[in-house]
Amino acid sequence: MPKHSELKQTRASVALVIPARWGSTRFPGKSLHPLAGKPLVQHVWERSLLARNIDRVLIATDDKRIASAAKKFGAEVVMTSPDHPSGTDRIAEVASKMRGITHYINVQGDEPLIDPKLIECLATTLIRKPEIAMITAATRFENPREAENPNTVKVVLGCKGDALYFSRSLIPFHRDAHDPASKVDPLLHLGIYGYRRDILRKLVRLAPTPLELSEKLEQLRALEHGIPIRVLETSHRGIGVDTPEDARVVEKLILGASKN
Repeated sequence: MPKHSELKQTRASVALVIPARWGSTRFPGKSLHPLAGKPLVQHVWERSLLARNIDRVLIATDDKRIASAAKKFGAEVVMTSPDHPSGTDRIAEVASKMRGITHYINVQGDEPLIDPKLIECLATTLIRKPEIAMITAATRFENPREAENPNTVKVVLGCKGDALYFSRSLIPFHRDAHDPASKVDPLLHLGIYGYRRDILRKLVRLAPTPLELSEKLEQLRALEHGIPIRVLETSHRGIGVDTPEDARVVEKLILGASKN
């Protein structure tokens, strides 16, 4: 007969982890690039702290420069291996070192305008619906032509709101173009994820899959292995900083918001 402690339900607790690395093909050192007087990653951290239902906010990095800067502005930092192929793997290492955390939120370190309410929504959904293994978010395209860009990731959903497929291609194919009633528009995938701890550990142990390697989209590994991904639709768009030009655009937005 199981002990009473084994029957006791573990309180759900959520850690938000911001993976930050120095190396970037298009923008080396972008985590510490100054935006309105602060490093880029500090903006992400400060926005993440505004989200409720989050027990801990951490920055995970393999770079001492990033770690040093993050500690100076007050962040909790976890040093991780430099050999991780993705942010998910970096978060899984963090999870292996932590106790008492049941769920993890992955906020990319180049999203300085991330919406705290979106983070809250993902965390709350994970806590209230324990059957959800993995969760992410998507929004409507502002301009349908954007969906033709292979740099934007598209997602189509099933009736329960789970992802059917993610692609860099325009999906689904609209065979009867003359019939607007049959047209289904894809959503723009946003790079924020939430995981149950057990699913996070399982995911990084799985080998890369054919569709994942073809599209270069790691979330397809979950789908190919039968792990459902719930998708929350949001009006939030955000702007990721991939290039110095993106940084200039975001800085203007931050400075403009501070004046209002």
